[in-house]
Amino acid sequence: MDSTFYTSNRQSLYTRLADPQEPFLLILFAGHAPRKTADEYYPFFANRNFVYLTGIGDSCAEGFIFMAERKNGVITETLFILPPDAHAERWQGRRMRAEEAGRLSGIQDIAFLDTFYQQFHTTVSAGLTAAGHTNKGSAGHTSPGSASSYLTNIWLDLDRHKPDEPDNHTLVFANRTSHNYPFVRIHNVHPHLRALRTIKQPCEIEAMKKAMTITREAILDMMRASRPGMYEYEYKAIFDAALTRNGVLAPGFPPIISAGQNNFCIHYYAYTGKAEDGDMILNDVGARWDYLGNDVSRGWPCNGKFTEKQRLLYTCAYNTSEYMFRTIKPGMPMASVDQTARQFCFEQLKGIGLVERFEDVGKYIWHGGAHHVGFDTHDAVDLQQSVAPGMVFCVDVGIYCEEWGIGFRLEDNCLVTETGCVNLSADIPRTIEEIEAVMR
Repeated sequence: MDSTFYTSNRQSLYTRLADPQEPFLLILFAGHAPRKTADEYYPFFANRNFVYLTGIGDSCAEGFIFMAERKNGVITETLFILPPDAHAERWQGRRMRAEEAGRLSGIQDIAFLDTFYQQFHTTVSAGLTAAGHTNKGSAGHTSPGSASSYLTNIWLDLDRHKPDEPDNHTLVFANRTSHNYPFVRIHNVHPHLRALRTIKQPCEIEAMKKAMTITREAILDMMRASRPGMYEYEYKAIFDAALTRNGVLAPGFPPIISAGQNNFCIHYYAYTGKAEDGDMILNDVGARWDYLGNDVSRGWPCNGKFTEKQRLLYTCAYNTSEYMFRTIKPGMPMASVDQTARQFCFEQLKGIGLVERFEDVGKYIWHGGAHHVGFDTHDAVDLQQSVAPGMVFCVDVGIYCEEWGIGFRLEDNCLVTETGCVNLSADIPRTIEEIEAVMR
């Protein structure tokens, strides 16, 4: 994807932010890597909404800030980056130069980070100076006839995943701004970005298809190498090698690769287990390309041959997945995707005698899986929208039968079309026959 995609994303966002003539500031932060221990920090991972608007998300983007101002109907964009610093670059690597940042983002005005707070202060305070007074009303809001015709609205990407998590940089900035500039109103741009990210553009879909070819290669490599006695970390090494061979230095998310009893931990990352003869291998993995990722799960017997019970359960999951790809179409409520899959899978499990009542199916179906994928693995989208063309989400059928010692999931990525949907991961072996043929 080139800068035109990111420029278009910004323009689409601006049209959603109030009256076209109303002045505002929009500010997004790339973020910072948290400290790990002593003087060691975790690898930097840029805020995905920042990436969605700028196209800049590499390790050198740490601390970057994007600011857009609308004044008299005209948008002025500025990207604040780190200045060149020979000493710092000797330790931490080359910093992005202004011309590179402009080329990647399509933003013309590139400034250095040490000027941001002064520029922000000047911009916010300019309206007060021009108005000559504030006439502040209740709750810190300006009244008609005062600075309300000047800049009083600031849009920030406010997002808190858990109620007890520490404030991120944006929340700290919001609190400080409200205290230091009580005449401005803070607005949350996060719902608007979710709405925009819900429908994927053609270039995003192409990037996801490219990522899928790499995911396919990695899963095939693991299937072909699989044998009893392998450790989970050996499977992971094969997965990692396939990605790096294709120039992908980090997966779309930490891979989940488990064997046997470890399959009963849904999000398992230890990689220390050993595959015993007859165990199922569970893979939940995905590559990333141009910041777009995918999320695919496959299960297979480590020895390459399904047992009778493994075959029974896998057929239930496969039939459910096939049914969903025949059923999903535009207009379907998003919430009903998981509900429909759960009901159909229940009928399958009932058919093999595992469960009698729908109320008891939770013993074997532990989770849904119709989450969107894109810039994030569990993509930040508008979950209230009905199924629509351009959406990409997972069809994830997991079955966990502890009494049989069998747990796995079959997860594919569904692209919604005008008339139905297509399976983006259909070329990764899915049927029992395909899996056994690959593993011979």
